[in-house]
Amino acid sequence: MTIEESFYIGYITKTRGLKGEMQLFFEFEDYLDLDFDVLFVEMNKKLVPYFVDGLKIQKNSTAYLNLEDVDHIDKAQPLIKKKVYLSLDKMPERDPDDFRYTDLVGYLVIDEQEGEIGELIHVQEMPQQFMATVAFEEKELLFPLNDDLIVGIDPEEQVLVVNLPEGLVDLYREV
Repeated sequence: MTIEESFYIGYITKTRGLKGEMQLFFEFEDYLDLDFDVLFVEMNKKLVPYFVDGLKIQKNSTAYLNLEDVDHIDKAQPLIKKKVYLSLDKMPERDPDDFRYTDLVGYLVIDEQEGEIGELIHVQEMPQQFMATVAFEEKELLFPLNDDLIVGIDPEEQVLVVNLPEGLVDLYREV
């Protein structure tokens, strides 16, 4: 299994107890729709398969995870802070009309005043709003994703047109 044949779902945050149980934090939005029989943990840029022995999903985008052959805290410790993937055939299908801000990753961001800003590389959900991170002049430019700033979205060309607050882009140029 390679990273190209899989999709990222989250990472292991910590151990829980002495019997190898771990906490998995989901960064995949539809984690409730996932099928967990085998998951892949990234170790030294390779994906290592683990059979899921038990999974208790919590309400806060986490789950308590038991893996086969990981039956002691000493066996779980090397997995902490490692990224977790599932094979692409486990990807849940979504309604084509179900558009989300996270779908904008990879889009070119164009500001009405400043012109081309850069590629949108990350969308993070904050308590009040979504934040976009754009690769801009070897820096990361952040701005909130909301209807007030978004002028248009072109899914065909993968372009996001925005009207950022005056002076925002200049702040990132001066840093």
